[in-house]
Amino acid sequence: MSSAEFAAVDFAPPHVALEGSPETGFIFSSALPLQPYRENLGQMLRHWAEKTPERLFLAERDSNGGWRRLNYAEVNRQADAIAQALLDRKLGPYRPVMILSGNAVDHALLMLGCFIAGVPAVPVSVPYSLLSRDHLKLRFICEEICPGMIYVADAEQFATPLAALNLDGIEIVASRGSLPEQATTPFADLLATPVSVEVDKALAQVGSKTVAKILYTSGSTGQPKGVINTHGMLCANQQMLAQIWPFTDRTPPVLVDWLPWNHTFGGNHNFNLVLNQGGSLYIDDGKPAPGLVEKTVRNLAEISPTIYFNVPVGYAMLLPFLEQDEKLRNSFFKDLQLIFYAGAALPQDLWERLEKAAVQATGRKVMMTSSWGSTETSPLATAAHFPLEKAGVIGIPCPGVALKMVPNGDSFELRVKGPNVTPGYFRRPDLTTAAFDEDGYYLIGDAGRFVDPDEPARGISFAGRVAEDFKLMSGTWVRAGLLRVAVLEAAAPVLQFALVTGHDREEVGILGWPNLAACKKLCDGIAEEIPAAELIRRPEIIGHLRRALARFNAAQQGSATRIGRVMLMSEPPDSDAGEITDKGYINQRAALQRRQALVEQLYANPPGAAVMLLS
Repeated sequence: MSSAEFAAVDFAPPHVALEGSPETGFIFSSALPLQPYRENLGQMLRHWAEKTPERLFLAERDSNGGWRRLNYAEVNRQADAIAQALLDRKLGPYRPVMILSGNAVDHALLMLGCFIAGVPAVPVSVPYSLLSRDHLKLRFICEEICPGMIYVADAEQFATPLAALNLDGIEIVASRGSLPEQATTPFADLLATPVSVEVDKALAQVGSKTVAKILYTSGSTGQPKGVINTHGMLCANQQMLAQIWPFTDRTPPVLVDWLPWNHTFGGNHNFNLVLNQGGSLYIDDGKPAPGLVEKTVRNLAEISPTIYFNVPVGYAMLLPFLEQDEKLRNSFFKDLQLIFYAGAALPQDLWERLEKAAVQATGRKVMMTSSWGSTETSPLATAAHFPLEKAGVIGIPCPGVALKMVPNGDSFELRVKGPNVTPGYFRRPDLTTAAFDEDGYYLIGDAGRFVDPDEPARGISFAGRVAEDFKLMSGTWVRAGLLRVAVLEAAAPVLQFALVTGHDREEVGILGWPNLAACKKLCDGIAEEIPAAELIRRPEIIGHLRRALARFNAAQQGSATRIGRVMLMSEPPDSDAGEITDKGYINQRAALQRRQALVEQLYANPPGAAVMLLS
């Protein structure tokens, strides 16, 4: 890659402590002690409203295409009014606020009002409402949560999912519109609530054990799980981030961010980073999807972020625009200090293309980094606060976090303890008990190995999900998560997602979802509206995939990483069935269960016409 230097970033030194041995396992921790942190998130808003009242906090596109902007003083004042409205309604731990709409200023104001009043906020995945056909997950969450209030941005847009719920005793609040057969409170009424001394009294009672949010994870099977997120968890996590990223103390972060707030990445890591460090958040109304990524491009052409967060599929969709549009590229990289990815490994080709684009714009490479964790860990458990040369490294434990590394074949199962770890699952003591080992470490289910066993400060490389790994008929272990990333990289740009198959089979197989836009570019003279089922049979696609995976196989040493057969799928991942999250992550276990018939077809003897055998 380019010999250009990195633009300077002030990271905390990667000092670590390690106890144990490869045979018995390790306790791996940061040598940097966790410094004191605030008791609740509302104190963060109060601090910046007093210190920098005129600084921009939140912005979103308005109906005219401009920006609706609110500074810290305005947000603080409106959040207080909402907090008073929640207190007047006697909402609390067992009558929380359920939020069905996506990221928006009103959503943020309501969430902040909840923080101040000590009322749990429950943001729910928007696809559960707007993309679901049966609304089973939405109904399950509503019945488990028993909300006292449900908020939607647009009452008419959410009328159908709301009609699927038992709304007895639940107040519906909407920023726009009303329901035909249900009383609807305008959001403006909450903002107009006169504020009394009860608001400050309520905030003073919000402690580290007070529940800030209940975030529902999709779960590999069955119904979603409600992860309790306390104020203490989230405040501790932001203190960890502030210590390892001291540059954010000097340069308040400016974010242009689409990542959904019902997930811990966007809603905890990113939103709370801005809140804790007095930064500015431009809510990106785009996302990594055809027809929507263009909105992200427009926003990035106007606003230059200081840190950019995304998932790998987001970078894959953004990169062609950065490569082709010099003005966009210059705007994107102008103030950029750090590129951050999480949730999945960033394929090496995307890594190198991002570096090249940065050099074109600024003459220097921008530092790229990642971290690791889950909804149950706030999410930050490890972070790479040092230069990385390639993807796949998840860093070292954050200050205050201890990792138990349990021997697991050629890697270690990772378990987490720290003030950022959840106390458990809402109304599910059975799940809570099963989530921790005998020493109180959270069983996150991931595996890792040291980048360099002789230098643990170089960090841990991700080794996949323990539950995704499987054995071939020969007894050879297959590390499905690592292999999936390697295959996607080798087959670029034809595959968007992939499932790794082969449990109790003779060889590894791949069920692949095509990157339709990239596939169309490989085929000359085809109609733009060509059906996916027809596109994936085109000889250009089959030929590219066969050649790419033949090269990949030639570099492999054994059956655990050699691909024996491939089949492309035309039916996209189904969010209702839990195959994909709204951040674009594939749930391997759920997808394989739903597509078991395709797995059988992949291994049929003789193989069907859709199966590509690789010699």
